[in-house]
Amino acid sequence: MTAQAEDTRDFQLRVVSSLAEVPANVWDGLANPGWKLEPRGRLAPAGSLSESGSEVLESDCEGAESPRQVPAFNPFISHAFLSALEESGCATQKTGWLGQHLLLEEIGGPVHAALPCYLKNHSQGEYVFDHGWADAFFRAGGNYYPKLQCSVPFTPATGRRFLTGPTIDRKAAIRALSGGLAELCRHTHASSAHITFMTEEEWEILGEEDYLLRTDQQFHWENEGYGNFDDFLAALASRKRKQIRKERREALEAGIEIEWVTGTDLTEAHWDAFYAFYMDTGSRKWGRPYLNRLFFSLLSEKLADRVLLIMAKRDGRPIAGALNLIGSDTLFGRNWGCLEDHPFLHFEVCYYQAIEFAISRGLKRVEAGAQGAHKLARGYLPTITRSAHWIAHGGLRRAVADYLEHERAAVQVESEVLSEHSPFRKTETPPDKGLQ
Repeated sequence: MTAQAEDTRDFQLRVVSSLAEVPANVWDGLANPGWKLEPRGRLAPAGSLSESGSEVLESDCEGAESPRQVPAFNPFISHAFLSALEESGCATQKTGWLGQHLLLEEIGGPVHAALPCYLKNHSQGEYVFDHGWADAFFRAGGNYYPKLQCSVPFTPATGRRFLTGPTIDRKAAIRALSGGLAELCRHTHASSAHITFMTEEEWEILGEEDYLLRTDQQFHWENEGYGNFDDFLAALASRKRKQIRKERREALEAGIEIEWVTGTDLTEAHWDAFYAFYMDTGSRKWGRPYLNRLFFSLLSEKLADRVLLIMAKRDGRPIAGALNLIGSDTLFGRNWGCLEDHPFLHFEVCYYQAIEFAISRGLKRVEAGAQGAHKLARGYLPTITRSAHWIAHGGLRRAVADYLEHERAAVQVESEVLSEHSPFRKTETPPDKGLQ
């Protein structure tokens, strides 16, 4: 496949089946430009500072944007995270995730952009649900699978999907990759291509490229410059503040202690305990855990400093825990599990401890995973998530386009209604940080 970006260089699109075919430094230079990921996930800025002190990318290469602000570091699109999914066997052809990663490269030269992509024969592990589309197409005599999925497997966290460095015009690269994705559909006989949990910028560009646009919502906590958890509580309405304090007290009443574990403190014993929690939750709630034990060891080996385990112990024995990954400005909550049921322990470990950690690290937000309107009362507000879809069959495309038009309107209305029930105090002035 070939593509021409909007400068005078000649480009081509190439497909690789594994992240092992791309050097880590090349991939990471596109996934998280401006950041250097050192061994075990140590993070350092790579680049110069703007006058305001924020990182910027600089390039005098033809066709590049110069300068532009560096995107926040996102651990999920790093070579380390994606390769751990492949090396552990969690995201491979055997599990229905055959790598079809697109690389936009200069002919005879370097890679300038990439798109993580998988050829799939099912819709599991995606968190943007298209089972109804597949069923309808099957009843009409069509084959929905295989399909192409551009995402981080098993990870409902928003981030860049079109990975570009400073050496190419970003919008032109997105257009080239999205066009190549449609061509790859034809080459692999896929019915469709789906880019999920993408950025708003990418979503708008793909709308211009005639992709179908979809929205959903999650609940995120935003750090408004709080110095500690009590500062956050002071911003809440009195009833919500009292409820959270009650929940936190009761969560720990059985002599439960909370521990934060990250970096070199992580041991295989921690992962053994957490894997037991993960398997218990997965077996009961979802019926099919996606991650195996090896994945967690590889995650720790590659990204220990980007990992936060929040562990709950009773009588010195781990009984519950939550896995989080740490970005440059966001804490991403991923998996939770427990071996004992205690009132409000899930809220404490997954939501309140995550807020405390984010405040302690000066992080801007906590993304606590997919869905869950119950998070609203805990200070997590509705946030729109986005996906884009290319569908080959004209009839299916028209039906999905009509469905998405109504769904987008419904999501917007629901988000607005939920926002009216914010737990925060109704005030035009900053909250009194001393309020108890």
